[in-house]
Amino acid sequence: MSDWNPTQYLTFADERTRAARDLLAQVPLTAARRVYDLGCGPGNSTALLVERFAGAMITGIDNSPAMLEAARKACPGAQFAAGDLTNWMPEHVPDLLFSNATLQWVPDHLDVMVRLAGALPEGGVLAVQMPDNLMEPSHALMQKAAEQGPWGARLAAAAAAREALPGVADYYARLKPGLSRLDIWHTIYNHPLDGVEGIVSWLASTGLRPWLDPLSAEERPDYLARYKALLAEAYPLQADGRVLLRFPRLFIVGVR
Repeated sequence: MSDWNPTQYLTFADERTRAARDLLAQVPLTAARRVYDLGCGPGNSTALLVERFAGAMITGIDNSPAMLEAARKACPGAQFAAGDLTNWMPEHVPDLLFSNATLQWVPDHLDVMVRLAGALPEGGVLAVQMPDNLMEPSHALMQKAAEQGPWGARLAAAAAAREALPGVADYYARLKPGLSRLDIWHTIYNHPLDGVEGIVSWLASTGLRPWLDPLSAEERPDYLARYKALLAEAYPLQADGRVLLRFPRLFIVGVR
């Protein structure tokens, strides 16, 4: 896929950072020396960690050069480094491994989480949040729009860019043996957006990327027109002219 677009991603900075705040609120640490923000993006989640753990060595990890550049500018109180979470391990013993809306993109991410949990010292924390929305109309209709056009064969691989999350019991069974405490829960956010254009704007920097990247500049408007027509049926306008984007997220906090 093409590199991430920090400006587009931060169009909904408050909404995207809200889940990071909710995750951090459940981290049972009063202090920390070493903190890693895994998939730090443009640094919005890293800034929360800098504020929470004053004096800690906080490092943001990402595989996007554009996101790392934006993070360094936005969050000078932390350091940042390139890394691929499929095989990344912390350079120093971490008190907290924090990951907001990233691991759903990593192949075999449950294996990755087990490996990361094993890198924690006693009392160390693994805190993860991932969107759990592939069954929502916003995402299911990406596939339907792809099937309606002449680009179907080229977009066949787009559905595999993200796999549906395992069940809660799967996470518990794999993670709990190495942890003294494990909390897993879902939160469903309902974001008021400016019609279907707002939904497309939200997803353009995330879930839509695997579907749009294979298309030419001439093909994208046609695909998006089909997608928007489907969205208009699935997301009716509210009395104030906006639509509600239902957005389930999975939260996991484990203590070694």
